[in-house]
Amino acid sequence: MMDIAALSMAKSQASLAQAASLQVMSMTKDMAQQQGQQMAEMLKSAQAPHPNLGRSLDISV
Repeated sequence: MMDIAALSMAKSQASLAQAASLQVMSMTKDMAQQQGQQMAEMLKSAQAPHPNLGRSLDISV
């Protein structure tokens, strides 16, 4: 049977592991948001493709 001190230590370690996991997840989410915003800005600033590009397709068999 576990004593109260050991049980308290185990609970504390589990709580710390959960807090660290949530912090890493939060940082990952923030990075993904920043990358998404950068991608959206890049797509907005991208120049339009050549007007004739993709209008015709040459196929030979």
